[in-house]
Amino acid sequence: MKHLKRNIAIVCGGDSSEHDVSLRSAQGLYSFFDKERYNIYLVDVKGIDWRVELPGGITAPIDRNDFSFVEDGKAKLFDYAYITIHGTPGENGLLQGYFDLIHLPYSTSGVLVEAMTFDKFVLNHYLRSYGVSVADSLLIRRGYEQLVSDDEVEEHIGMPCFVKPASDGSSFGVSKVKKKDQLAPAIRKAMLESPEVMVEQYLEGTEITQGVYKTREKQVLLPITEVVTSNEFFDYDAKYNGQVEEITPARISDELANRVSQISSHIYDILHCNGIIRIDYIISPEGKITMLEVNTTPGMTATSFIPQQVRAAGLSMTDVLTEIVENQF
Repeated sequence: MKHLKRNIAIVCGGDSSEHDVSLRSAQGLYSFFDKERYNIYLVDVKGIDWRVELPGGITAPIDRNDFSFVEDGKAKLFDYAYITIHGTPGENGLLQGYFDLIHLPYSTSGVLVEAMTFDKFVLNHYLRSYGVSVADSLLIRRGYEQLVSDDEVEEHIGMPCFVKPASDGSSFGVSKVKKKDQLAPAIRKAMLESPEVMVEQYLEGTEITQGVYKTREKQVLLPITEVVTSNEFFDYDAKYNGQVEEITPARISDELANRVSQISSHIYDILHCNGIIRIDYIISPEGKITMLEVNTTPGMTATSFIPQQVRAAGLSMTDVLTEIVENQF
């Protein structure tokens, strides 16, 4: 009997400002997947309009009762969902809860982990309880801005500081604030993206990022990338418009790289992650490693960090994706 190929949905799009970035990640993933082994489909999720791309440039609606679609007059079901949405609903647990309800395996961590990693303030305080070094921060909620004064921010967080959406998968709405009178407009800007805003301590140092994934058989800690930008910080233009230098492997000592890898592995296990994640850090001039963010649906274009790191490790993205998919069967 001929071996049946699994139907894989690359789920992309979403409802955040990074909808189009997600589509680019989906195209990257499509190019990496083993087409001999899997039937690969792109599924664009936007609000309640979910559509699958079919050959010939046509699309078909997804039946959200069971995530099925009709092709050539026949109903088809998916065997697995690879989620590459940056932001809601694919990075905050909403889509994961839906897939859990219909019993469809997927590429990311579960509902609680996704919800927690999406909320930077919650994640930082959770990981701090496990001894992970994180930057000091304050939370400001829409409608309760008066509870945190500009003087409190200056006293507890200091200047300069970062003001960013607390619950958002994008680089939109982030500001580096150097003076107290810049706080209010920066908070308003961040609240256009999220009802909760995090004011975070500014840390001087070398910014790095590392990808990691684990299967039943092994753990893979990818080479570390050093992120160098002439911009004020690693903002949207630096991320997606080439205003950055990305050096893999990072120009740090082996001892420091090993310490980073140990922390990355520890964080992966603390959160009980699934699939590929990417963790951002800043290393102080004295060598202190502070975690900045955990990305559970990292970018997957050909030039994104994870594909870069996979190539630097001498691995194949095609093989890595196959390992991640097959780990759940």
